[in-house]
Amino acid sequence: MKPHFHLFRVLPLVFAFLLLSGVGANAIEPVKVVLLAGAVKEIDRVGHHDYLGGCLLMQHLLEQTPGIETALVREDWPDDESIFKDADALVFYTDGAGKQAYLQSPDRLAVIQSLVDAGVGITCVHQAVEFSSAFAKQSSEWIGANYTALSGRGHWDSKHESFPNHPASNGVTPWKINDGWLNGFKFARGGKGITPLLWSGKVHLGSKEGGSKDVVAWTYERTKGGRSFSFSGLDAHSAWELPGVRKMMINGILWTVGFEIPEGGAATDADKKLVDSFLTPRIAPAPKKKKKPVAAN
Repeated sequence: MKPHFHLFRVLPLVFAFLLLSGVGANAIEPVKVVLLAGAVKEIDRVGHHDYLGGCLLMQHLLEQTPGIETALVREDWPDDESIFKDADALVFYTDGAGKQAYLQSPDRLAVIQSLVDAGVGITCVHQAVEFSSAFAKQSSEWIGANYTALSGRGHWDSKHESFPNHPASNGVTPWKINDGWLNGFKFARGGKGITPLLWSGKVHLGSKEGGSKDVVAWTYERTKGGRSFSFSGLDAHSAWELPGVRKMMINGILWTVGFEIPEGGAATDADKKLVDSFLTPRIAPAPKKKKKPVAAN
């Protein structure tokens, strides 16, 4: 397992120096981010829960930062677990509620736990933030929060205009969206180690006035070492078209490996055409049949 944090804070500067001095990029070991995409339903509307499309786009965006190397698990769990060798960060964009492939066997769980114990960065996106009660211990330890029977979820309009002073917020621009969010998380240890980044709820919308119950994105300094970033939105692929969303996502992932995030944020250059190019083809669901009115007697 590679050392974490102390080296990665300066990697962008080191790579810049190497490039300017003509030294090859192979002179220093890159940072490895492994992205795990959940299975994408074949029959669904295009862009909905497009875990693969989102992971492919994140690969493209992450590799705009010098020193980042990515590896992709295209569906659920790798056939060859050596993909995790020398991983510095894991990104999970999958179904939740205990349906995560990495929670489906003791052996898989042990693989991820060993990486968490080694201080590897953890990012959970959308439904991946929801662990079932059987895995409450892992949820608390890995992301610093639990989705409980008192938590909430849904779609509503929200506007995000102000962000906390945190590296994950560097260069993030305001956006408004109707996204699918999970909120109402119970934060471990009274929220110690947690930094809320984003709020969304049906009453206060995107305002932090909603308090802890409306937190939908956060970072976590894990008690045993390592960092985690959680973002419960991105229900639809179209959210990636928003520059602020892209910037916060890539900043957050890089923060988990200790990268020094530039004041203007990480590079996340993309336009709608590029974002859409990663969409997974789908079969449109059959239209819902309209109920016939009941005839009066």
